[in-house]
Amino acid sequence: MKRITIFLLVCASLFLHASATLINAYGRDYKMLNGRWDAIIDLYDQGDRMKVYENRKPEGETDFYEYSFDGGLRLEVPGDWNSQSPELKYYEGTVWYGRHFDAEPTPGQRSILYFGAVSYRCNVYLNGKKIASHEGGFTPFEIDVTDEIKKGDNFLVVEVNNRRTRDAIPALAFDWWNYGGITRDVMLINVPDNYVKDYFIRLRKDNPDVIDVDVSMSRPESGVKVSVEIPDLKKRFEAITDDNGQISGEIKVKNLKRWAPDAPVLYDVTINGGNDRVTEEIGFRNINVEGTKILINGEPQFMRCISFHEEIPQRLGRACTKDDAVMLLSEASDLGVNMIRLAHYPQNEYTVRLAEKMGIVLWQEIPVWQGIDFEDDATREKACGMLTEMINRDKNRCAVGFWGVANETKPSAARNNFLKHLIETGKSIDTTRLYVAAFDLVEYDKNRGVFTMDDSFTENLDVIGVNKYMGWYHPWPVTPDKAVWDVTPDKPLIISEFGGEALYGQSGSRDTVSSWSEDYQARLYEDNLRMMENIPNLAGVSPWILFDFRSPFRFHPTNQEGWNRKGLVSDRGQRKKAWYIMRDFYNKKRNLSHHPLKS
Repeated sequence: MKRITIFLLVCASLFLHASATLINAYGRDYKMLNGRWDAIIDLYDQGDRMKVYENRKPEGETDFYEYSFDGGLRLEVPGDWNSQSPELKYYEGTVWYGRHFDAEPTPGQRSILYFGAVSYRCNVYLNGKKIASHEGGFTPFEIDVTDEIKKGDNFLVVEVNNRRTRDAIPALAFDWWNYGGITRDVMLINVPDNYVKDYFIRLRKDNPDVIDVDVSMSRPESGVKVSVEIPDLKKRFEAITDDNGQISGEIKVKNLKRWAPDAPVLYDVTINGGNDRVTEEIGFRNINVEGTKILINGEPQFMRCISFHEEIPQRLGRACTKDDAVMLLSEASDLGVNMIRLAHYPQNEYTVRLAEKMGIVLWQEIPVWQGIDFEDDATREKACGMLTEMINRDKNRCAVGFWGVANETKPSAARNNFLKHLIETGKSIDTTRLYVAAFDLVEYDKNRGVFTMDDSFTENLDVIGVNKYMGWYHPWPVTPDKAVWDVTPDKPLIISEFGGEALYGQSGSRDTVSSWSEDYQARLYEDNLRMMENIPNLAGVSPWILFDFRSPFRFHPTNQEGWNRKGLVSDRGQRKKAWYIMRDFYNKKRNLSHHPLKS
């Protein structure tokens, strides 16, 4: 536990000025600061020079200021600005958010300002004073405002900038919409002066009968009594904090019902530390690799997967609420999945928690997606910080089975060192999950007559993901039934992306790529699934993608119109022909897993 805490502090100092977040924000005493915020569009970045964060008002006859939060644009929080005003559809730059809120500071209590996510960079001001900054559009951060908050009215300002830059993660070009704004919940959390800051309660990786427990209090203070209770197991663990304010131990259990995709069992868990009490639902499962198989609770699992972006296509905006999570996960569940790849960034905690209750395994990743400056040490440390924040938020979510460190990167010494650093970072916090990356490097070897991939970095991973768009970006060198694979044969392989674009309702030749038709997309899916029968180490399949999604990459004026049309479901929620092909494939795979002798 000491190693984890030291690492978090190092990454915090390198990555952000806000402190590492307390775990389980939604299990605390909080006040939501969501709703309509006043906003100022700052196209030329003049707000800092004008000190708009002070929200000054004219007091004398000669006073005037060339800005005002009052009477202007108002934006919903959480939400992106691109979908809330036609003028902001393509906007990349700075927007200032401001709002008043009332507070009642209490002696012996601390006030924590918590942001679920702000895209992409932000500076935070409270009552005219800068209190924090953060970079990274998909992970939470917090600020202890105990000494800054005042009784009664307070004014909170957030300067948000989503401008793409070479040293950002993701970088200058990426194939999804660059939504800007305060895109997740904002909360004012009240906690005791010394509170339960962090905990990691999980089943030991290779043992179904031992639960490992680590708890950290917010202050490095010895002698504090800490307990962890699991009433349904009739178990209680107690310990006294060391000089770092931490405890570690184990709970031996019998008759534990392990969480699994078909049986998502969760237990009520209570963590008490000093005067603080946090309640939580936690599931316990083992996930491992054995040869080319992925095992959950010791049983081989074929990962019936799908990906989606954190976007509601019908609304043309970021998914940001519980209802949004229900919509996305319900459509995925209807397809018959047991896993979702949350591409290409950590998604909303609502989605993660609901997936856990629905019994869906998750592959979560940070947006190290092409174009990253692997030579730059500062960029590497940003990635370190993002991975740390992602793992810290969701390490108690047993649905998360995979931590993804990269997508579609090219081999180089700098790339390898960068990604090795990320894996070391992840494993310094969590060794109970599988580490994975997705590659687009598979090529057809004409001499051998097989598909191969040359990337030595795969040795560092537990599971290999491969993105391969046969029949779309790549013509078939042989017929699908003769497309034999020899890719990382000693490791589990997941086809993490495949597919092609189709405009819903468009008919055309099953043989013509440029028809953009449902008919060609359906043929493409049939061919790819036939090819996958020739991959001996295939451990899962994840088509790209569940929904059509917005992307400035896509220029075709009639078939795309700013949308990537690879979805199995259209931007209006209509299921394409390929959706039914995948549903039938997954239903067959599920039936075979329940009756393996029938295969």
